Amino acid sequence: MLSRLIPAPYRPVLANRVFRRLIAGFGVSNLGDGMSVVAVAWLANILAPHHGAGLWVGGAVAAYTLPGVVGALAFGRLLRRMPAKRLMLADNLLRAVFLGAVPLAWLAGLLSLPLYIALLAVSSLLHAWGNAGTYTLLAELVPSRQRLAANTLLGSLNFASTIVGPVVAGVAVTYVSAAVVLGLDALTYLFLAVVIARLRLPASRHVTLIDQTAARGGFALLRARPALLGLLALTWFFYLLYGPVEVALPLHVSQDLHAPGTLLGLYWTLYGIGALVGGLAVGALRRLPLWPTTIAIIIGWGAALLPFGFGAPTAATIAGLTIGGVIYGPFGALSVTLMQETAPPRHLASMLAARSAVLLTASPIGTALGGPLTAAIGPRLTLGASGLGTVALGVVACVALLARRRATGRIGSTPVGAVQSRPGSRSRSTASRRRRAGRRS
Repeated sequence: MLSRLIPAPYRPVLANRVFRRLIAGFGVSNLGDGMSVVAVAWLANILAPHHGAGLWVGGAVAAYTLPGVVGALAFGRLLRRMPAKRLMLADNLLRAVFLGAVPLAWLAGLLSLPLYIALLAVSSLLHAWGNAGTYTLLAELVPSRQRLAANTLLGSLNFASTIVGPVVAGVAVTYVSAAVVLGLDALTYLFLAVVIARLRLPASRHVTLIDQTAARGGFALLRARPALLGLLALTWFFYLLYGPVEVALPLHVSQDLHAPGTLLGLYWTLYGIGALVGGLAVGALRRLPLWPTTIAIIIGWGAALLPFGFGAPTAATIAGLTIGGVIYGPFGALSVTLMQETAPPRHLASMLAARSAVLLTASPIGTALGGPLTAAIGPRLTLGASGLGTVALGVVACVALLARRRATGRIGSTPVGAVQSRPGSRSRSTASRRRRAGRRS
């Protein structure tokens, strides 16, 4: 009876024992990530002097993500031949060790702001490679027709962590300590590392994880493939235009609406629930044209932000952001599935690492631009401008897709999971049918 409650496309993925163990490990780790969203900034705020606290908090948040770009560039020659399992293991162990050092230094009375930011920065150095290893491992673990469902389940854990993790962390930083919360986050990474180390991967041969022949890096490989480079550019601008929302929405609640923080919490909670539902719903579809669906999500998310710019009532903007979460939720899984389906298998890890490194810069830059923009035109208009710019991005991408589809006759027409025939297979099958007809006659 329980299996009947699970949508059919998810059943073969969840029937995979290795995938079930992996998803359990990520469930625990993502809960720690949801807690760290609150704890990283809160501890920086406690350690920082009253004047300039905002700069230190911003520096701590950036240190927890941006060094992954440096790691992708600096360690490419060393890591791009490494199997996906080892990439994930190295990333999680590094996170566990250096995040675990934060509460130890705090208990010893040695934790200063520079030391805190340095520990956060080192812990995130391999984040791009760990992310690349994750999706390369998923591509190896499941066949092509199941990848969207697998990516969706993994992405849904991220959205679920944004619902539960901040609530747990809010209580913990109030009654215990933000440093202890980061220690718990380190334990979740250690738990995931143990799960990964115990995995025994089947020889599925869906992809070849180690790049045995090429010495080129992921960035050079992306530049050589216009379709993948276009997908990366589209995703980067989409995340860039999302960045100002994280700055403008809190200020919209406090300055425009003069409302308490509980309203901000309601906005993000309903957004997270919508994203979780939307991601699972789209991942359950068996046949989905990935390119058109990706562009439709971009236009739909931008449209969901437009009511803010028009000064709509609060209830309407809450409903809009909830619907926007439903629309936004599937985007990450669809984007990475497109990369898995299109990239040459032997180069997949290198190209996913390059993708992660590039995308790590998008949202922080958008957030940084959101500050001056909000100061210039106000939070409400900033949210509307973000939505309008996103709709324009989707329209441009739609025009480019139609032009390319008209030129090739194939782009966007193949749904995910559909079997693509190899060159010459149709002619061989036709010849075979003719031979059989001749024998019957």
